Order: sequence, then C-alpha cells, then structure tokens
Amino acid sequence: MAKSGTKIGTWVILGLLFVGLIGFGTTGLSGRVTTLGRVGEKEITLTEYARELSGQIDAFSAQTGQPLPFSLALDMGIDRFALGRITSRKALDNEVAQMGISVGDDAVARQVMSIPRFQSGGAFSREAYEFVLERQGYTDAEYEAGVRDEITRTFVQAAVLGGVPGPNADARTIAAYTGETRDIRYMLVSADQLDVPPRPPTEDEVRAYYAENPEAFTAPEVRQLSYAWLTPDMIQDEVTVDETALRALYEERLADFVQPERRLVERLVMPDQAAADDAAAQLAVGGATFETLVEGRGLSLSDADMGDVVAADLGAAGEGVFAAEVGEVVGPLPSDFGPAFFRVNAVLEAVEVSFEEAMPDLREELAGVRARRVIDDAREGISDLMAGGAGVADLAERTAMEAGQIAWSEEVSDGIAAYAAFREAAGAAEEGAFPELLELEDGGLFVIELTGVTPPTVRPFEEVERQAYDAWTARATEQEVEVMAERWASILIERGDFSADMPEQITETGLTRRSFLPDAPAGLVEEVFGISEGGLAMAEEDGVIAIARLDAINTADPDDPDLSAGAEAIAQQAADAIADDLLGAYLTAVQERTEVTIDTAAVNAVHSQMQ
Repeated sequence: MAKSGTKIGTWVILGLLFVGLIGFGTTGLSGRVTTLGRVGEKEITLTEYARELSGQIDAFSAQTGQPLPFSLALDMGIDRFALGRITSRKALDNEVAQMGISVGDDAVARQVMSIPRFQSGGAFSREAYEFVLERQGYTDAEYEAGVRDEITRTFVQAAVLGGVPGPNADARTIAAYTGETRDIRYMLVSADQLDVPPRPPTEDEVRAYYAENPEAFTAPEVRQLSYAWLTPDMIQDEVTVDETALRALYEERLADFVQPERRLVERLVMPDQAAADDAAAQLAVGGATFETLVEGRGLSLSDADMGDVVAADLGAAGEGVFAAEVGEVVGPLPSDFGPAFFRVNAVLEAVEVSFEEAMPDLREELAGVRARRVIDDAREGISDLMAGGAGVADLAERTAMEAGQIAWSEEVSDGIAAYAAFREAAGAAEEGAFPELLELEDGGLFVIELTGVTPPTVRPFEEVERQAYDAWTARATEQEVEVMAERWASILIERGDFSADMPEQITETGLTRRSFLPDAPAGLVEEVFGISEGGLAMAEEDGVIAIARLDAINTADPDDPDLSAGAEAIAQQAADAIADDLLGAYLTAVQERTEVTIDTAAVNAVHSQMQ
C-alpha cells in the first residue's frame, strides 16, 4: 500500500509543478532567474519549458495507459524532445519578428472567442475563459500572446506551403493498382502428411553434418574477467536508519499515505438558474442526458471533466456530489460559476496507511538512498587508490568492494553480468588496459580487468552429438516436405486444377495486397500478386509450404466510391509528404541561422522541481 501511495504522490507533486515554479524567482536559482534560454531575440521561460515537458509526459502516459515516472522520461529523452519543440517554435517566432509580420488584436480576439471551451450557451463567456486559463496555469496576457504567435506562425507556414502541388494525377492509377483483388485456392504441405518419417541418420551422417556446419556448433568468445564491485544492496543492511528519520519521511509524504475519499467528477455549469431548472426537469423525465446537456452548451465531455476531487474542492456542492452513486447526475447545485450539474464517474476510496505499515518500505527506501550516498562518498577514495596502482585484488582488500571472477560471454547474464553496464564494459575490455571505475544502474561501482580471452571455438562432437542428430533430422524432414510439395505442384500443373486426392484445398476470394492469411506462410499473398491468372505460387515458412492457384484477377471498379476515396487519400498523402519536407527544410534553415543559448543549470532546476 505504501508503494501505491508513493506513486500517487509523485503525480500530485507533478500536478503542483507550476506552484513550485514560483520559487524559481526567489530561491530556486541564484538571483531572480525566469528564463531558461534564448532563441534569437525570443526568450524561453522556465514555465514554458516545464509546461511543454509536463504535456509530453502526460501525452505519453495517455498513449500507454500507464503513468510515466519522471526519471524514466529523462532516460527516454522526452526532455530533449520537449526542448527541441520549443526551440523550433521560438526560432520561427524570431524569424517572423525579424520579418516584421504580426497580427492585430482583432484577429487574436476572434480566435479566442471561437474556441468552444471558452463559450457558454453558444457565446463567448469571460467566466469560462478565466476558469479554463486558471486551471491550465496561464495568465490572460500569456495565453493571448501565445495565440498571437500561433496565428502568425500559421500565416507564415501557409505562405511557405503555397507552392505545394495539388492532387497527383497518378493517384487514381495507384488507387486502381492497390484496389485489385485476387481469387485463389491453395493447399498446405507439411511434415504431418509424410507417409513415414525420415529414417534415423547414421553416425557418419551426423558427423558429416557436424563438419559441414561448424557455425551451428561454435561456442561464443569467452572473456576471463576479474572484477571488484560494490552495490547498495551489499551495504544496505549495514546502514543505520533511525526511527526519527523514518517518521520525518512519513510526515513529509503524509499526503501519499493518508488521502480522503476522492471522486472522478464531471461538471456542467448552466448560464442561469432558469436554464438549470429547465435542464433538471428534462433529466427527471428522461428527455435529456448529461451528454446531451453538454452538447447543448456547445461543449465536449473533456471540457466538463474535473478529474479526481475531494469534497472540499466542490464547496457547497461537495456534500451532494459525495452522497451520489457512481453514474448518477446530481444538481443543480451551487458552484463558483453558477448553478451546475455534476456526474460521478468513479469513487476512489480513502487511503490510510499507518506509519507502522509504511515503515518497511520507508526503511528500504531511505536505506537505499543512504547506501548510494555512502558509495558515492567512497568514489573519490577508490579512484585515488586506482591512480596509485591498486588493482582488483587491492581494492577488495582495502575498500568495501567485493572481488570476483567470471568467464563471461554473450550467453552469460547472471550475477554481476545481469547489469547492462557490466556487459558493455566486459565486451569492450582490453588486456593490459588501465582499469576504470564504472557505475552500475543501481548506483553501484565496479572495476574489471581482462585476464584472458578464449576465441570462438567449435564444441567437440561428443558434446553436441544430440544437437547435431536433431539438426540432421530437421533438415532431412524439410527436404522430404519440399520433394512432396514439388510433386503435388507438378500434378497440379499436369491436371490444370485441384483434385480430391490432393491435400485439403482452401478458397480465398477478394484478396487485396494487404490481406493476411493466418494459416498460410506470410509471403503467399505477395507471391500470388506476382503471377498470371491460372499460374501457381509457392511460399514456405516454418516447415509448411503453401501451393496456390490463381483463379481470377479482379480489376478495381472505376466507379467504386472507395476507389475515388482511395485516390483522394493517396493524393493527399503525397501532398502532405511534400508539404512536410518543404516545411521541414524551411524550419531547418531558420534554426541554422538562429543563435540558440540554453542555460543548463536552469534546465536542471526545472527537472529538480518535477522529480
């Protein structure tokens, strides 16, 4: 339960990111730092970067359906992707500013007032506008400046793309090609149909197969390595963690362990009490649903979504909403923006993990942190010993590191070889090279010395005799299946059609070039589209051979609306590809001639606030 609470707390902290960013101006960085960098004359603010990074993490989480830990997001390079997106936008904004292009306040106002989530009853609502901006962490001026930049960028991009050609005249030909279909019959030939299995091989035949295929029986290179290592797990039990520290950590994380009941709620604010009463009457007689009321206000369910809330978040409406059942619509109830209806989508039960219940996990976490700190503090001393000539044995004797030896190959992945960092270093190690202090994924340290290399060697016949026997038998079986398939193909050609004494035939009509035949080898469809009507196609996969006869080639109907739609889609794809290439080339040129300066310390400060 404690670990579950910890995960929830991580995302609560992330949700409060923008509150935390306030501290950047006073205590987060030296001086009053508000910018993360410059692109030409355009600034990148800390808040802009944090918002973009948070948005990219949320988008990835939505795609996978699982929360993405911040540390993993950094490992995946999502921070670099987010910074690249901002830099690209700012470079274009800088270019536009130098060109003297901008749009007036009227254009910005029209754009803002046309956005559905800022409307109420089909008209722009100042209250809804301020409410949405407040939830998303924008000021009016900041949001409207962003809208102005977006309109201007769109204007310039449209000018760049003005020369993109229209629909491709060849698109219909391509659509007709892809719209062709095939009618086939095919049979499957496999080892199950052999009258008798292949005879057992003689020892001489197995030995001959072994001699002819040495690569199949070759052991990989083996590297003899001596190593010394130290991991947090090795010393974690020796690290002292007093109860005072554990209680302090528990109190610091109290919001993770003690949470009131929460509910996933949607809220629909009505323009006035009369409209709310009318909606309530419609709900009562079944003349309306929550969805139709939302649509009637020109909104979507995402605009009504409040996420998970506690009763206090809803003010005077809290008691009524928290008394409702899942799926129930209650209201009208008072809200900060007027009478509103609320729908409860789920109940998240209250969580209360006592200190005693959380203590084992807290102890493990704190001990692990302190163990990593101990190892980090030992790094300098270990490095000094190595600089003085200490080897693996010396380090094991004079430090807390433990020594070991391993005959490592690519097939070995247990013990210290379970670490990717060790396997990479083991594969690159050189005899006689000066040892290097390296870090493991869990914060541990290790040193390796290569003492010998056994090159790839063919294993003795006696060691792999059974393997060679099975391989000879498998090849012999495949050869007999191929002979049987060729015989059936010859009979099929001679007779001109399938007959009852052949293996079971399967009929498929209307095959397209994208069709998938689950029982047939993967390449059969492609082979069928490469032969003439009445011809034969063969494909093999995993010891199964398919023999197909092409019965009919069906051309696409020129009047088929699907063909027209396909042609339009192909033409649009071609135009989009050209547009993407053209715009990409333009943006690359803009970025190459624009000076970019990024404050790494400011980037790290944002990351520290988000962790």
